[in-house]
Amino acid sequence: MPYESDDYLSRHFQISGIDLNSKVEELSNLAAPPDSPNLALYREMLTTVIRMAQADRNRWDAKIMLQTLREMEHAFSSLEQFKRRRKVTVFGSARTPRDHPLYALARDLGATLAKHDLMVVTGAGGGIMAAAHEGAGLENSLGFNITLPFEQGANATVQGTGNLLSFHFFFLRKLFFVKEADGLVLCPGGFGTLDEALEVLTLIQTGKSPLVPVVLLDQPGGTFWKSALEYIVEQLQGNGYILPSDMHLVSLVYSVEEAAEAIAQFYRNYHSSRWLKERFVIRLNHALSDQALQQLNSEFRDLCKSGDFQQQPYCESERDEPELCHLTRLAFAFNGRDHGRLRELLDLINQAQNWADSA
Repeated sequence: MPYESDDYLSRHFQISGIDLNSKVEELSNLAAPPDSPNLALYREMLTTVIRMAQADRNRWDAKIMLQTLREMEHAFSSLEQFKRRRKVTVFGSARTPRDHPLYALARDLGATLAKHDLMVVTGAGGGIMAAAHEGAGLENSLGFNITLPFEQGANATVQGTGNLLSFHFFFLRKLFFVKEADGLVLCPGGFGTLDEALEVLTLIQTGKSPLVPVVLLDQPGGTFWKSALEYIVEQLQGNGYILPSDMHLVSLVYSVEEAAEAIAQFYRNYHSSRWLKERFVIRLNHALSDQALQQLNSEFRDLCKSGDFQQQPYCESERDEPELCHLTRLAFAFNGRDHGRLRELLDLINQAQNWADSA
Protein backbone atom coordinates (compact mmCIF):
# COMPACT_ATOMS: atom_id res chain seq x y z
CA MET A 1 0.00 0.00 0.00
CA PRO A 2 1.50 3.41 -0.93
CA TYR A 3 2.31 5.86 1.82
CA GLU A 4 -0.45 8.40 2.33
CA SER A 5 -0.38 11.57 4.38
CA ASP A 6 -3.02 14.28 4.51
CA ASP A 7 -0.96 16.87 6.38
CA TYR A 8 -0.55 20.45 5.19
CA LEU A 9 2.94 19.91 3.77
CA SER A 10 1.84 17.07 1.50
CA ARG A 11 -1.09 19.08 0.17
CA HIS A 12 1.21 22.06 -0.43
CA PHE A 13 3.65 20.03 -2.50
CA GLN A 14 0.86 18.36 -4.44
CA ILE A 15 -0.56 21.77 -5.31
CA SER A 16 2.93 22.92 -6.30
CA GLY A 17 3.25 20.03 -8.71
CA ILE A 18 5.71 18.08 -6.59
CA ASP A 19 4.54 14.63 -5.50
CA LEU A 20 6.02 14.61 -2.00
CA ASN A 21 4.39 11.33 -1.02
CA SER A 22 6.05 9.36 -3.81
CA LYS A 23 9.45 10.97 -3.17
CA VAL A 24 9.29 10.20 0.55
CA GLU A 25 8.13 6.66 -0.12
CA GLU A 26 10.86 6.11 -2.72
CA LEU A 27 13.62 7.35 -0.41
CA SER A 28 12.42 5.37 2.62
CA ASN A 29 12.11 2.20 0.54
CA LEU A 30 15.65 2.66 -0.73
CA ALA A 31 17.08 3.20 2.74
CA ALA A 32 15.20 0.71 4.93
CA PRO A 33 14.78 -3.07 4.59
CA PRO A 34 11.57 -3.85 2.69
CA ASP A 35 10.12 -5.84 5.59
CA SER A 36 10.90 -3.23 8.27
CA PRO A 37 7.97 -2.60 10.64
CA ASN A 38 9.29 0.96 11.02
CA LEU A 39 8.82 2.11 7.42
CA ALA A 40 5.85 4.34 8.25
CA LEU A 41 7.84 5.94 11.08
CA TYR A 42 10.82 6.65 8.82
CA ARG A 43 8.47 8.29 6.31
CA GLU A 44 7.09 10.54 9.01
CA MET A 45 10.64 11.48 10.07
CA LEU A 46 11.57 12.39 6.50
CA THR A 47 8.40 14.41 6.12
CA THR A 48 9.19 16.28 9.34
CA VAL A 49 12.64 17.26 8.05
CA ILE A 50 11.13 18.34 4.73
CA ARG A 51 8.57 20.43 6.60
CA MET A 52 11.45 22.15 8.39
CA ALA A 53 13.21 22.80 5.08
CA GLN A 54 10.05 24.10 3.42
CA ALA A 55 9.55 26.58 6.25
CA ASP A 56 13.29 27.43 6.08
CA ARG A 57 13.49 28.32 9.75
CA ASN A 58 16.36 30.24 11.31
CA ARG A 59 19.81 28.65 11.41
CA TRP A 60 19.77 28.07 15.20
CA ASP A 61 16.56 26.03 14.97
CA ALA A 62 18.01 23.98 12.11
CA LYS A 63 21.23 23.35 14.06
CA ILE A 64 19.30 22.18 17.13
CA MET A 65 17.34 19.72 15.02
CA LEU A 66 20.46 18.45 13.24
CA GLN A 67 22.45 18.02 16.46
CA THR A 68 19.53 16.25 18.13
CA LEU A 69 19.07 13.76 15.28
CA ARG A 70 22.80 13.10 15.02
CA GLU A 71 23.26 12.51 18.75
CA MET A 72 20.24 10.23 19.00
CA GLU A 73 21.23 8.13 15.98
CA HIS A 74 24.81 7.82 17.23
CA ALA A 75 23.62 6.80 20.71
CA PHE A 76 21.20 4.20 19.33
CA SER A 77 23.96 2.73 17.17
CA SER A 78 26.57 2.71 19.94
CA LEU A 79 24.26 1.15 22.52
CA GLU A 80 23.04 -1.65 20.26
CA GLN A 81 25.90 -3.91 21.42
CA PHE A 82 24.68 -3.62 25.03
CA LYS A 83 21.01 -4.07 24.18
CA ARG A 84 20.37 -7.31 26.06
CA ARG A 85 22.18 -6.40 29.26
CA ARG A 86 20.40 -5.01 32.31
CA LYS A 87 21.75 -1.61 33.33
CA VAL A 88 21.65 0.49 36.49
CA THR A 89 22.13 4.23 36.32
CA VAL A 90 24.06 5.67 39.27
CA PHE A 91 23.81 9.37 40.14
CA GLY A 92 25.82 11.35 42.67
CA SER A 93 28.12 14.31 43.09
CA ALA A 94 31.13 14.77 40.81
CA ARG A 95 32.75 16.63 43.70
CA THR A 96 32.91 13.73 46.15
CA PRO A 97 36.63 13.31 47.05
CA ARG A 98 38.35 9.92 46.89
CA ASP A 99 38.88 9.82 50.65
CA HIS A 100 35.18 10.38 51.44
CA PRO A 101 33.17 7.39 52.80
CA LEU A 102 30.63 7.89 49.99
CA TYR A 103 33.36 7.35 47.38
CA ALA A 104 34.17 3.96 48.88
CA LEU A 105 30.45 3.19 49.07
CA ALA A 106 29.96 4.00 45.39
CA ARG A 107 33.00 1.92 44.41
CA ASP A 108 31.60 -1.05 46.33
CA LEU A 109 28.23 -0.45 44.70
CA GLY A 110 29.74 -0.68 41.23
CA ALA A 111 31.56 -3.91 42.10
CA THR A 112 28.42 -5.44 43.62
CA LEU A 113 26.23 -4.52 40.63
CA ALA A 114 28.83 -6.01 38.27
CA LYS A 115 28.74 -9.27 40.26
CA HIS A 116 25.00 -9.36 39.53
CA ASP A 117 25.83 -8.95 35.79
CA LEU A 118 24.43 -5.41 35.77
CA MET A 119 26.11 -2.67 33.76
CA VAL A 120 26.74 0.59 35.60
CA VAL A 121 25.71 3.77 33.75
CA THR A 122 26.94 7.14 35.02
CA GLY A 123 27.63 10.62 33.70
CA ALA A 124 31.25 9.50 33.19
CA GLY A 125 32.66 12.24 35.43
CA GLY A 126 34.56 12.16 38.70
CA GLY A 127 33.43 11.68 42.27
CA ILE A 128 30.58 9.19 42.69
CA MET A 129 30.57 8.48 38.96
CA ALA A 130 34.26 7.62 38.84
CA ALA A 131 33.94 5.48 41.96
CA ALA A 132 31.02 3.43 40.59
CA HIS A 133 32.87 2.80 37.31
CA GLU A 134 36.07 1.99 39.15
CA GLY A 135 34.27 -0.72 41.09
CA ALA A 136 32.40 -2.10 38.07
CA GLY A 137 35.37 -2.13 35.66
CA LEU A 138 35.25 -1.21 31.97
CA GLU A 139 33.33 -4.31 30.78
CA ASN A 140 30.47 -3.40 33.08
CA SER A 141 30.57 0.39 32.66
CA LEU A 142 28.84 2.88 30.37
CA GLY A 143 29.53 6.61 30.50
CA PHE A 144 27.22 9.32 29.17
CA ASN A 145 29.39 12.41 29.23
CA ILE A 146 28.26 16.01 28.74
CA THR A 147 30.56 18.38 26.88
CA LEU A 148 31.25 21.29 29.24
CA PRO A 149 34.11 23.82 29.32
CA PHE A 150 34.83 22.93 32.97
CA GLU A 151 34.67 20.13 35.56
CA GLN A 152 33.19 17.34 33.42
CA GLY A 153 36.07 15.34 31.96
CA ALA A 154 35.49 11.61 31.50
CA ASN A 155 36.86 9.38 34.24
CA ALA A 156 39.79 7.03 33.72
CA THR A 157 37.67 3.86 33.44
CA VAL A 158 35.74 4.86 30.31
CA GLN A 159 37.91 7.62 28.82
CA GLY A 160 38.83 6.90 25.20
CA THR A 161 36.78 3.69 24.96
CA GLY A 162 33.70 2.54 23.08
CA ASN A 163 31.85 2.55 26.42
CA LEU A 164 31.78 6.36 26.46
CA LEU A 165 29.19 8.53 24.70
CA SER A 166 29.41 12.31 24.70
CA PHE A 167 26.33 14.53 24.46
CA HIS A 168 26.04 18.21 23.61
CA PHE A 169 22.51 18.57 24.98
CA PHE A 170 21.61 17.84 28.59
CA PHE A 171 18.08 16.79 27.65
CA LEU A 172 19.33 14.03 25.34
CA ARG A 173 21.76 12.79 27.93
CA LYS A 174 18.94 12.67 30.49
CA LEU A 175 16.76 10.81 28.02
CA PHE A 176 19.32 8.01 27.69
CA PHE A 177 20.01 7.90 31.43
CA VAL A 178 16.37 6.90 31.90
CA LYS A 179 15.80 5.00 28.64
CA GLU A 180 18.67 2.60 29.29
CA ALA A 181 18.02 2.14 33.01
CA ASP A 182 16.57 -1.04 34.48
CA GLY A 183 17.17 0.54 37.89
CA LEU A 184 18.50 3.74 39.39
CA VAL A 185 20.67 4.32 42.46
CA LEU A 186 21.08 7.87 43.72
CA CYS A 187 23.86 8.83 46.10
CA PRO A 188 24.03 12.23 47.82
CA GLY A 189 24.85 15.09 45.49
CA GLY A 190 24.10 18.64 44.40
CA PHE A 191 21.54 20.32 42.15
CA GLY A 192 22.17 17.86 39.33
CA THR A 193 21.56 14.81 41.50
CA LEU A 194 18.38 16.29 42.99
CA ASP A 195 17.23 17.26 39.51
CA GLU A 196 17.72 13.70 38.26
CA ALA A 197 15.96 12.22 41.31
CA LEU A 198 12.87 14.40 40.98
CA GLU A 199 12.71 14.11 37.20
CA VAL A 200 12.94 10.31 37.30
CA LEU A 201 10.20 10.13 39.94
CA THR A 202 8.04 12.53 37.92
CA LEU A 203 8.45 10.45 34.75
CA ILE A 204 7.57 7.22 36.55
CA GLN A 205 4.71 8.79 38.52
CA THR A 206 3.12 10.09 35.31
CA GLY A 207 3.72 6.93 33.29
CA LYS A 208 6.12 8.64 30.87
CA SER A 209 8.83 6.18 31.88
CA PRO A 210 8.47 2.47 32.68
CA LEU A 211 8.48 1.43 36.32
CA VAL A 212 12.01 0.62 37.53
CA PRO A 213 13.44 0.39 41.05
CA VAL A 214 14.61 3.79 42.32
CA VAL A 215 17.01 3.40 45.26
CA LEU A 216 18.36 6.20 47.45
CA LEU A 217 21.73 5.12 48.88
CA ASP A 218 23.42 6.85 51.81
CA GLN A 219 26.24 5.92 54.15
CA PRO A 220 25.25 4.32 57.48
CA GLY A 221 23.96 7.06 59.75
CA GLY A 222 23.70 9.53 56.84
CA THR A 223 20.80 11.98 56.77
CA PHE A 224 20.94 13.35 53.21
CA TRP A 225 18.09 11.31 51.73
CA LYS A 226 16.34 10.81 55.07
CA SER A 227 15.90 14.57 55.41
CA ALA A 228 14.82 14.91 51.78
CA LEU A 229 12.15 12.23 52.21
CA GLU A 230 10.91 13.84 55.43
CA TYR A 231 10.44 17.09 53.53
CA ILE A 232 8.61 15.32 50.70
CA VAL A 233 6.26 13.54 53.10
CA GLU A 234 5.60 16.66 55.18
CA GLN A 235 5.25 19.22 52.41
CA LEU A 236 4.32 17.36 49.21
CA GLN A 237 2.26 14.50 50.59
CA GLY A 238 1.00 16.56 53.53
CA ASN A 239 -0.38 19.23 51.22
CA GLY A 240 -1.89 16.73 48.77
CA TYR A 241 0.58 17.48 45.97
CA ILE A 242 1.43 13.78 45.66
CA LEU A 243 -0.44 10.63 46.64
CA PRO A 244 0.66 8.63 49.69
CA SER A 245 1.18 5.66 47.35
CA ASP A 246 3.74 7.68 45.35
CA MET A 247 6.21 7.07 48.17
CA HIS A 248 6.31 3.40 47.10
CA LEU A 249 8.20 4.49 43.97
CA VAL A 250 11.41 5.00 45.94
CA SER A 251 13.30 3.15 48.68
CA LEU A 252 16.02 4.30 51.09
CA VAL A 253 18.94 2.01 51.95
CA TYR A 254 22.23 2.32 53.81
CA SER A 255 24.35 -0.43 52.24
CA VAL A 256 25.29 -1.63 48.76
CA GLU A 257 23.92 -5.08 49.59
CA GLU A 258 20.50 -3.57 50.29
CA ALA A 259 20.69 -1.54 47.08
CA ALA A 260 21.54 -4.58 44.96
CA GLU A 261 18.86 -6.66 46.67
CA ALA A 262 16.21 -4.00 46.03
CA ILE A 263 17.00 -4.15 42.31
CA ALA A 264 17.25 -7.95 42.18
CA GLN A 265 13.94 -8.34 44.05
CA PHE A 266 12.18 -6.07 41.55
CA TYR A 267 13.02 -8.53 38.76
CA ARG A 268 12.41 -11.81 40.63
CA ASN A 269 9.18 -12.32 38.70
CA TYR A 270 8.52 -9.06 36.87
CA HIS A 271 10.32 -8.99 33.52
CA SER A 272 8.95 -6.00 31.61
CA SER A 273 5.72 -4.34 30.55
CA ARG A 274 4.06 -2.62 27.61
CA TRP A 275 0.75 -1.25 26.39
CA LEU A 276 -1.22 -3.25 23.82
CA LYS A 277 -3.98 -0.89 22.76
CA GLU A 278 -6.12 -0.43 25.89
CA ARG A 279 -4.53 -3.27 27.84
CA PHE A 280 -1.47 -2.99 30.06
CA VAL A 281 0.59 -6.17 29.86
CA ILE A 282 3.10 -7.26 32.50
CA ARG A 283 5.46 -10.04 31.44
CA LEU A 284 6.18 -12.57 34.18
CA ASN A 285 9.02 -15.04 34.65
CA HIS A 286 6.63 -17.24 36.68
CA ALA A 287 2.88 -17.61 36.27
CA LEU A 288 0.85 -16.57 39.31
CA SER A 289 -1.13 -19.02 41.40
CA ASP A 290 -4.93 -18.89 41.29
CA GLN A 291 -4.92 -17.61 44.85
CA ALA A 292 -2.55 -14.76 43.97
CA LEU A 293 -4.72 -13.81 41.01
CA GLN A 294 -7.75 -13.70 43.27
CA GLN A 295 -5.81 -11.48 45.67
CA LEU A 296 -4.95 -9.08 42.87
CA ASN A 297 -8.58 -8.85 41.79
CA SER A 298 -9.58 -8.19 45.38
CA GLU A 299 -6.88 -5.77 46.56
CA PHE A 300 -5.92 -3.94 43.36
CA ARG A 301 -9.23 -3.65 41.52
CA ASP A 302 -8.87 0.15 41.82
CA LEU A 303 -6.13 -0.01 39.16
CA CYS A 304 -8.56 -1.39 36.56
CA LYS A 305 -10.71 0.94 34.49
CA SER A 306 -12.87 -2.08 33.73
CA GLY A 307 -12.76 -5.84 34.00
CA ASP A 308 -10.20 -7.68 36.07
CA PHE A 309 -6.67 -9.11 36.00
CA GLN A 310 -6.14 -12.00 33.60
CA GLN A 311 -3.17 -14.23 32.84
CA GLN A 312 -2.63 -14.98 29.17
CA PRO A 313 0.04 -16.38 26.84
CA TYR A 314 2.03 -14.54 24.17
CA CYS A 315 -0.19 -13.10 21.45
CA GLU A 316 0.28 -12.04 17.83
CA SER A 317 0.20 -8.36 18.81
CA GLU A 318 3.66 -8.84 20.35
CA ARG A 319 5.29 -10.48 17.35
CA ASP A 320 7.90 -7.68 17.30
CA GLU A 321 9.51 -9.29 20.39
CA PRO A 322 9.50 -13.04 19.69
CA GLU A 323 12.35 -13.67 22.14
CA LEU A 324 9.87 -12.99 24.98
CA CYS A 325 7.17 -15.35 23.72
CA HIS A 326 7.78 -17.87 26.52
CA LEU A 327 6.79 -15.45 29.28
CA THR A 328 3.35 -15.46 30.91
CA ARG A 329 1.38 -12.21 30.65
CA LEU A 330 -0.69 -10.46 33.31
CA ALA A 331 -3.05 -8.16 31.43
CA PHE A 332 -5.58 -5.59 32.63
CA ALA A 333 -7.17 -2.27 31.68
CA PHE A 334 -4.84 -0.07 33.74
CA ASN A 335 -6.22 3.34 34.64
CA GLY A 336 -2.77 4.82 33.89
CA ARG A 337 -2.83 7.03 36.98
CA ASP A 338 -1.60 5.46 40.20
CA HIS A 339 1.86 4.08 39.49
CA GLY A 340 2.68 3.95 43.18
CA ARG A 341 -0.11 1.40 43.56
CA LEU A 342 1.20 -0.40 40.49
CA ARG A 343 4.55 -0.67 42.25
CA GLU A 344 2.77 -2.25 45.24
CA LEU A 345 1.24 -4.77 42.83
CA LEU A 346 4.69 -5.63 41.45
CA ASP A 347 6.00 -6.14 44.97
CA LEU A 348 3.25 -8.71 45.49
CA ILE A 349 3.85 -10.65 42.26
CA ASN A 350 7.60 -10.72 42.99
CA GLN A 351 7.02 -12.77 46.15
CA ALA A 352 7.81 -16.43 45.44
CA GLN A 353 4.88 -17.74 47.49
CA ASN A 354 2.53 -16.19 44.91
CA TRP A 355 3.94 -18.15 41.96
CA ALA A 356 2.14 -21.16 40.54
CA ASP A 357 5.38 -23.20 40.53
CA SER A 358 6.37 -22.28 44.10
CA ALA A 359 4.98 -25.53 45.46
